Amino acid sequence: MARPSTFVKIPKDRIGALIGPEGRVKERLEKQLGIEMVVDSDSGDVTLTLSPNMEDPSMLFRAKEVITAIGRGFAPERAFRLVQDENALLQVIDLRELFGRSPSDIERIKGRVIGQEGKTRRIIEELTDADVSVYGHTVSIIAGSEEMDIAREAIRMLLEGRQHSTVYRFLHGKRRELKKKRLEIWEKPPEEK
Repeated sequence: MARPSTFVKIPKDRIGALIGPEGRVKERLEKQLGIEMVVDSDSGDVTLTLSPNMEDPSMLFRAKEVITAIGRGFAPERAFRLVQDENALLQVIDLRELFGRSPSDIERIKGRVIGQEGKTRRIIEELTDADVSVYGHTVSIIAGSEEMDIAREAIRMLLEGRQHSTVYRFLHGKRRELKKKRLEIWEKPPEEK
């Protein structure tokens, strides 16, 4: 019986990050997720096949997400969050779908998301516990579901042209809401039986 497999394509300049020094990133992916990976460094094609001793085909999809994240500019350690945290999600926003193929528009928008010296991206990451990567024609986010919603909304606001100060206020407000919500969970007295 044929083993389950899937395919993903990443930019050629990200293949080195996927393989890692002396093949350590590739090896770690294969070991942790129970997959075999074949990388074509000329085309950027990556073929994933479930290892013979692996039962769970969903690991192929998790591996595909990690490889996509590395391909979208995340450092491998940040991409491995998708393996280590079962609640972590990946979202890739293709700026070409929103702004057409105009390189100048895409560069301008990427600049808004990154901010001066990386300030805006850093603030989004700090206030949402999300990881954000701006690479090529995409903005990508790795976060839990609640944090993903907040980070995605902040990025949407920036893409729509809202002022950075407005976005920062939104993020600070959402951060307070999340902290309050988490605090309430811990402060609720156990229910009497």
